[in-house]
Amino acid sequence: MKFSVFLKEKILGIVINIIVIMTIEFLLMINNYHIFIKAYVIGSIILANIIILGIEFFCKKNFYNNLKRSIENLENKYLVAEIIKEPNFIEGRILKETLEETDKSMIENVNKYKYLLEDYKEYIELWIHEIKLPISASKMIVENNKNETTKSIDEELDKIENYVEQALFYARSNNLEKDYYIKKNKLNEIINFVIKKNKNILIQEKIKIDIDIDDDLEINTDDKWCIFILNQIIQNSIKYIKEEEKEIRISAKKKKEMIILCIEDTGIGIKENELKRVFQKGFTGSNGRIINKKSTGIGLYLCKKLCDKMGIKIQIESIYRKGTIVKLIFPNGSFYEV
Repeated sequence: MKFSVFLKEKILGIVINIIVIMTIEFLLMINNYHIFIKAYVIGSIILANIIILGIEFFCKKNFYNNLKRSIENLENKYLVAEIIKEPNFIEGRILKETLEETDKSMIENVNKYKYLLEDYKEYIELWIHEIKLPISASKMIVENNKNETTKSIDEELDKIENYVEQALFYARSNNLEKDYYIKKNKLNEIINFVIKKNKNILIQEKIKIDIDIDDDLEINTDDKWCIFILNQIIQNSIKYIKEEEKEIRISAKKKKEMIILCIEDTGIGIKENELKRVFQKGFTGSNGRIINKKSTGIGLYLCKKLCDKMGIKIQIESIYRKGTIVKLIFPNGSFYEV
């Protein structure tokens, strides 16, 4: 807060005071008061006004400077009303009360939409669980009536099941702690489950799977969420596999404080300038626009989000038109933080 700005705000009061001083000076002069009395009266009025203006300026300057610093240092700036001290001038108190009322109103409004969002999320989860029943029933009918037509229907049902699962995990991704349990899991068992889950499309596309993982290798993770992440990665590899060379290689190596799982494919790869954006929500890149036009850009976004919450590092390396490697790095130390 600058003194020049403060004075501009007080210009009307200063002008009125000057007029009052001139009037008093005129009255003292026509009544022939002693020059000492005139000097004392005028000097006292001027000094009093200077002191009042100075005190007011420093009080307001300290308050507004502290307010500005508090706002700059706060991550949640709407909480500023909770930390600023009670000011000793009326405008400051009015401002603090206004901020508190605004803060209260904003929190009430946010909570209202939060409850609506929670209600909607609960409905989505319920709908997903309900839709799984007719999907499972349809797959049983297909299994009991195998022919070329039902085989195609089964493939489409697999896609529907994957999208439904993706929607469920997306709905739960912001509240992972409510449905999350870390324990030791055999990595081979998780990989085999994911491969089995995609066996139909792998057989149909004639994609070779090469797995090089020790049977006794274990990772600390939630198996359900880890299966979902790996399933999204494997399905991406299948979507963008090249026609002439179809192979997915899965390997893992153990280091002192980590286990590195690599999923390498011989797909079309990702352009170098797009690698940094693959985890962005809705990003499909040139591959999504040209090759797989139905791509949503949600799969890898969800993978990154879930990995961050579970303390797993996810990295992607790719050479365009040659292939892609996705690395999942699992903590393996004595201290495990989520």
